[in-house]
Amino acid sequence: MFTPPLRDGVGASRVGVGAGHFPTLLHFLVTRFPAVDDWPARLARGDVLDAAGRRLTADGACVPGSLLWYWRSPPTEPRVPFEIELLHRDDDLVVVDKPHFLSVIPGGRHLVETVLVRLRQLLGIATLAPMHRLDRDTAGVLVFTVRPATRHAYQSLLRDRRVHKVYEAVAPWRADVALPTLGQHRLEQAPGRAFMQMQVVPGEPNAQTLVELIARIGFSGLAHYRLTPHTGRKHQLRAQMSALGLPIVGDRIYPELMPDLAPDYSKPLQLLAREFAFTDPISGERRCFTSRRRLSATEDPRR
Repeated sequence: MFTPPLRDGVGASRVGVGAGHFPTLLHFLVTRFPAVDDWPARLARGDVLDAAGRRLTADGACVPGSLLWYWRSPPTEPRVPFEIELLHRDDDLVVVDKPHFLSVIPGGRHLVETVLVRLRQLLGIATLAPMHRLDRDTAGVLVFTVRPATRHAYQSLLRDRRVHKVYEAVAPWRADVALPTLGQHRLEQAPGRAFMQMQVVPGEPNAQTLVELIARIGFSGLAHYRLTPHTGRKHQLRAQMSALGLPIVGDRIYPELMPDLAPDYSKPLQLLAREFAFTDPISGERRCFTSRRRLSATEDPRR
């Protein structure tokens, strides 16, 4: 099937024409996407194609059941002033060291300023897709698959819990929290306006994380922790550390949801995906990727 080429690392979107009567293609697009006001300009530029890649015109026929490709007109995004670092590349995988503040994939207000788009711009590989996800605020190892034919094999490793992941975090030191400890909680998405947060609720635990002390950080009242998750819930590490009374430094979601303001690049979330390891389902070899980054708050402020 025809797929349009990337434009500045951004892939085209597609939409199917549903049932109904649409006198022209422009009428369908305006009806389907009422919040978009520049369809005439997009059509004039050739930014709308049929399933075979032919340019479509505003007054052209619109046939129910047909497939259309179109390019979005993204607003100007402020550049996140940190770079991704390439850790590994082969025919099946691309591995990067993700910086804080950069989203993994396009969504919401972030389209161009994402790891996926930057990687496509850098490598020119249209088929890249993340094997897993990291929060925008989290830095560290991030793995992408290259070939659609092998994507399911890699992603099934996560589903079957056959990936060993290690994170590091900086959080308060508390003498009353015995370490190491296995955090076990039931996490569910909070309702209403707090939907961004996961909340701890009664019931059978569905999130497990081993929390270990690496070192106390001088006289700062903070400590450097190693976190080894055994499950993969949304915001698991952030929510569980908060539930243990050890909220991660720089967290604007836990324990309290802060206003969604412009990012303060001098105060990143002190959470790092340090290690990502598994047995490759294609080659059978052991893979282990390690971040080269450091959490800024691990430095003793007296130095």
